[in-house]
Amino acid sequence: MRNEFTAIFEREEQWLIAYCPEIPGANGQGRTGDEAGESLAQDVGLVLENRREEIH
Repeated sequence: MRNEFTAIFEREEQWLIAYCPEIPGANGQGRTGDEAGESLAQDVGLVLENRREEIH
């Protein structure tokens, strides 16, 4: 199963901060868009896994 979520990037000085409005608490950061996006994707996975465990 494949999920698609929105990624919003905001510049904070030398960092890009990324977050996903559909998944509160999922955030990422990096010096480049690729780094911030990958960091966010990893955090989205962790948040979703944690929520699945809470359900079971």
